[in-house]
Amino acid sequence: MNQPYPISIRQQQLWLSAERAIFWEQEQALLLSDLHLGKSGHFRKSGIPMPQELIKNDLHRLVTLIQFFKPRKLLIVGDLFHSHYNLEWDWFHKWVKDLGTLDWKLIRGNHDILEDKHYEEAGIEVIHGSYELGPFQFTHEAEEPITDRYLFSGHIHPGVLLKGLGKQSLRFPCFHFGKDMAVLPAFGAFTGSVALEASKTDKVIAIVEKSLIPVQ
Repeated sequence: MNQPYPISIRQQQLWLSAERAIFWEQEQALLLSDLHLGKSGHFRKSGIPMPQELIKNDLHRLVTLIQFFKPRKLLIVGDLFHSHYNLEWDWFHKWVKDLGTLDWKLIRGNHDILEDKHYEEAGIEVIHGSYELGPFQFTHEAEEPITDRYLFSGHIHPGVLLKGLGKQSLRFPCFHFGKDMAVLPAFGAFTGSVALEASKTDKVIAIVEKSLIPVQ
């Protein structure tokens, strides 16, 4: 895994990873959003062939992050599982159990419609609304800060458009930091992205393959 990118917010040290997650040093917590596990399984149930390797690749990236940073906590800022129950949840449940002791917290997102018992059986605490820890607040979907804490959200799947020679351009997932809130990139590889408009004071860091590139 490439060298993480350091950023400091409210006197807290954060390390950004090109694997689409943030390690919060003071809390020994890994922050990520919008995994959308099980999405490929729903496509297969609808008769659309999708490779089962998609969920395995996402979980492999998560294992890599856990092995590298060795967090005590995992904070999922919504949309852990894409929709209704399918067999990919069973694979994920077993995978969680094999990981051992980690403090999992899920701030429920709009796609997290499984019954709470599924999360409880996997040892994942479900938080409705928002979650506050230290100088930060976490909620899945927000347009502006809710308190005086710095806000982390997901849901949007932020992207940035990078232009090349002529009229060539490509969109890449990104971390988007504003003055009072940040939007996390979608962790799941089987997701799209939306190009966000950034103000002059925002900090935008593109994820280009395995590299982090500050573009603003």
